Amino acid sequence: MDMGIGIDVGSTTTKGILLDKSGNIVAKSLMLTGASAIEAVEKILHNISSSSNFDLNGIPVISTGYGRARVELAEKSVTEITCHSVGVHRINPAIRLLIDVGGQDSKVIRVGPTGKPEDFELNDKCSAGTGRFLEVMARVLGVSIDELGPLALQSKTPCSISSTCTVFAESEVIGQIGAGKSAADIAAGVHISLVSKITALSKRVGVKEPVCVTGGVALNPAFRHHLSKQLGVELWLPEDPQLTGALGAAVLALEEN
Repeated sequence: MDMGIGIDVGSTTTKGILLDKSGNIVAKSLMLTGASAIEAVEKILHNISSSSNFDLNGIPVISTGYGRARVELAEKSVTEITCHSVGVHRINPAIRLLIDVGGQDSKVIRVGPTGKPEDFELNDKCSAGTGRFLEVMARVLGVSIDELGPLALQSKTPCSISSTCTVFAESEVIGQIGAGKSAADIAAGVHISLVSKITALSKRVGVKEPVCVTGGVALNPAFRHHLSKQLGVELWLPEDPQLTGALGAAVLALEEN
């Protein structure tokens, strides 16, 4: 069949997209990866098949992401750098810089005019530049990860988080709570700390507009606010920022077909 499937197995969520021969999204699915990437992939494929009413047998599959090697039925696996570049180019060909912040790593990719990556920087050695950093700090502050961003936007005088390590930053936040700092000011400081690391990656690649943000953290309004402020540019947010990698993989699968 003239279709393609892309599966993006992330550390936090697994995503899947089915494209038709014209490149239109026929079905899509997103769920928590959980303890078994294999089971998550099976559920994603089941969801896509059910919502599209298609038998997926014979449709090429390309996998990407943290657990791409766990997708046994994939024709091949492709790096996240390539798939995210191809995916964002399909949505908006004008994008020249892609910033993707996920649960366990962050990527800044300079996207060429054909959608191929020209340069990139990764933050995959320390959780302080990832969504995990925000999850830890939300737990310390006693709020959900969805509440952390709006809380940070209420701040008038953000706290300074000087530690570059999640463990030490956690201790620093606990100290600020003990000193009577407001939760909003601490939350804002947490976001500014995260954004400073992403900004440093971006400047090493070279900030070139238009700039797109993707990944689960892109849904956080405080992250976008402070990143836009530090970079000095407007940020473009796709409708489904968590599905960019899966979309790119599906585009490549369609090309394979």
